[in-house]
Amino acid sequence: MLAPVISVMVMATTLAGHGEVRQYPEQPGERQYQAVAAPGRNTGEVSELGKTLHAWRDRVTPAEAGLPVNGVRRAPGLRREELAQLAGLSVDYVVRLEQGRSSSPSAQVLTSLARALRLGDAERDHLFVLAGQAPPAPGRISTYIPPGVQRLVDQLDGAPLSVADASWTMISWNSLWAAMLGDPSGLRPRERNIIWLYFTGRAGAVDRRSADGTYVTGHGRVRQTPEQAERFKLAMVTDLRAAVTRYPKDPDLHQFVADLRAVSPEFATAWDNHQIAFHGSDHKTVEHPDLGPIVLDCDVLTVPGSDLRIVVYTAPPNSEAAEKLKLLSVIGLQTLA
Repeated sequence: MLAPVISVMVMATTLAGHGEVRQYPEQPGERQYQAVAAPGRNTGEVSELGKTLHAWRDRVTPAEAGLPVNGVRRAPGLRREELAQLAGLSVDYVVRLEQGRSSSPSAQVLTSLARALRLGDAERDHLFVLAGQAPPAPGRISTYIPPGVQRLVDQLDGAPLSVADASWTMISWNSLWAAMLGDPSGLRPRERNIIWLYFTGRAGAVDRRSADGTYVTGHGRVRQTPEQAERFKLAMVTDLRAAVTRYPKDPDLHQFVADLRAVSPEFATAWDNHQIAFHGSDHKTVEHPDLGPIVLDCDVLTVPGSDLRIVVYTAPPNSEAAEKLKLLSVIGLQTLA
């Protein structure tokens, strides 16, 4: 699914957003939060959280968030339902937070709110403090997408793309990615991890070897030759080993590696062999169920100072693949009769 790693310095100051970008889905129960008072907290602190969320919501326009602007708006900022959509939460829960009737949001919810509100690092940490949570520790893998990276993602609405963290768990993707490769919205974080999918055969790739000798990845839609599959496997193991080195005290990451070793002898062998590989320039053939094969270039963009990877598929101008991408942007997740 991946190709060359290109380092990109994000210095965008112009705000723009056009395509729908989906965040990771809420986990079971996240849409049914109860208003539980946090121990030792007073109503003034809870009120400050609500006021701050409201103020940050008011300063983000729908265009900056990649949302369509429909009808007359009383205020330029996001509506509660729009923030809820961007953060993957219920509108009722956003109302409860702003009104001080729910004061114990999880770290995952806070990270999602910070991303949706385009908060910088200091503002994100302040949000955690207001909610009574410790700010994200530097020794753990972060799923936070900085505002500059989010603006870059918004501006690339004509190309299928996703954003993954240091362990290759997808944390954001646009609608064109979902239309081309399958919608990950209903999957849990581990089921959205590209390394886990590859080695365990989840999400439509139980038998990765197809009849013509090629390999299938990406929810059963991306075809690889045996040589491509071997390079891909070793490159992903190399990336994961680098993440373990960078985050030696992240318990979730170490558990992830242990679980992979337990369920995949292929991964355990690759991990123990200490072979390395890197994502090279390559073409990808995507077998779409309605449009047939789409031959694309795939690049992995990295951001200095961040472990995020942006995976982008592109097609040459005026090519057959470019026309198919245009059609996909129209039909989305619909199936053609």
